[in-house]
Amino acid sequence: MFKGLRGKFSGLFGGKNGEEIRGSEFIQNVYEALLESDVSLEAAERISSALSKKIPDQKKRQPTESFKASLYDTIMEFLNVVRSNTWDMLQGESPFKVLFLGINGTGKTTTIAKIAKFLTERNRRVVIAASDTFRAGAIDQISYQGERVGVKVIKHQPGSDPSAVAYDAIEHAKSRGIDYVLIDTAGRMQNNINLREEMKKIKRVTSPNLTILVIDSMAANDVMEQSKTFSKEIGFDGIIVTKLDTDARGGSILTIASELKKPIMFIGTGQNPDDLIEFSPEWMIKKMLPEDLQFSS
Repeated sequence: MFKGLRGKFSGLFGGKNGEEIRGSEFIQNVYEALLESDVSLEAAERISSALSKKIPDQKKRQPTESFKASLYDTIMEFLNVVRSNTWDMLQGESPFKVLFLGINGTGKTTTIAKIAKFLTERNRRVVIAASDTFRAGAIDQISYQGERVGVKVIKHQPGSDPSAVAYDAIEHAKSRGIDYVLIDTAGRMQNNINLREEMKKIKRVTSPNLTILVIDSMAANDVMEQSKTFSKEIGFDGIIVTKLDTDARGGSILTIASELKKPIMFIGTGQNPDDLIEFSPEWMIKKMLPEDLQFSS
């Protein structure tokens, strides 16, 4: 995980012990390392700019070692922007309704099952709404995932009104004292006006307590514009980043943190229901930076 970014950062300090470099050169090297690690151009520019403010005399040649604390603190600064208290975000009136957004292929359905398991392990009762009714396969998939974690799935026939499915799931929860309703949605609304309007309708009908955007770490740069469309057109409160176990370059989290500035609640690290961990900047930076850079000034 993150071998690319970790290796690039390590390489910044890989010369002879005590080797000196101008601060401006070091900043440029960091900028290039970020780009080569799949950080977006905009995010790399923001991070480099923040780093430059921590190196006041950029023309002076200094040992590369002297820049370690500045790099660490800059990366932590960006990770802290998306720090969240996940459990607090999941608290509220019962039934607590969570609406999930995300384009096809992000692992949204698997993620919903993971969240269901996360909640049931904390003695909460959960029901899932199969509100992606545009594909019969989507209903089958969420049904399978619900069965996998022992959670009931409310579903209608393919092609039925997604909002009606969500409404029925909420009523089911109310009548049975169920704590959480997790609502799946179609995954093609980023470039389809009708489907975006359908998502808006689901949100109006359900009045969710929390709306979560699911993003595939391997395609984070490619979906930034779509993510911004979700933010503008529908709105979301938090983010779950999936497939981090396959993100060899490692720059996606920094792109997401820099460009979306929304709390990252969880990260997915595999296909199994247990492959979900709460986001922690401290955990993340240990994966991004070599051990000798894991300190704070």
